[in-house]
Amino acid sequence: MAQQPVFDQDGEQRVDDEFIDDTTDAAQREAAHRERGTSRPITVVGNPVLHKECKDVTEFGDELGRLIDDMFASQRTAEGVGLAANQIGVDLKVFVYDCLDDSGVRHVGAVCNPVLDELPVERRVLDDSNEGCLSVPGAYAELARPDYAVVRGQDAEGNPVAIRGTGYFARCLQHETDHLNGYLYIDRLSKRDRKDALKQMAEVEPRYPVVAND
Repeated sequence: MAQQPVFDQDGEQRVDDEFIDDTTDAAQREAAHRERGTSRPITVVGNPVLHKECKDVTEFGDELGRLIDDMFASQRTAEGVGLAANQIGVDLKVFVYDCLDDSGVRHVGAVCNPVLDELPVERRVLDDSNEGCLSVPGAYAELARPDYAVVRGQDAEGNPVAIRGTGYFARCLQHETDHLNGYLYIDRLSKRDRKDALKQMAEVEPRYPVVAND
């Protein structure tokens, strides 16, 4: 997340260094990952890897770096703003994102072993915008989520990171963390709305390569 101005008790601006800067050179960083990577097909609802908690990332090295590159390439092919490893069939807790916040600022990065902060009551302002998912192609439904989120985890080298997001980016952080814990957004819908989302999916041909379920 971009560093934002914070003021001390004397009114002097200081740097809040708790959160990473994921906005500087966002386009160049995304392009570098994508150009090194190979696009893979997207797994869709019903595939077992999407419906269980993923394994923690414990090894940080070249193999993880190649996975992250492939995830950025796959995300771009599918025209997504976030992608979890299990969405390309890999049972590991890592997601990538290339997403705008509610101010139109572009955020690009990768998070391993993400955990969402429990928000204090005063920060829990719900946004009931439409939500979709690359693993439920063509389907959208309203889903209330907090319009602010903080996720903590590790970067590709294993260093601790904290990222905060607002608006659409906050939704993205929550959505992708859900994936790695074995939940799709449709799992948070009412039975009726979930059925409607699956019907939407059945009526639309995916615009990107997907892995057919047996």
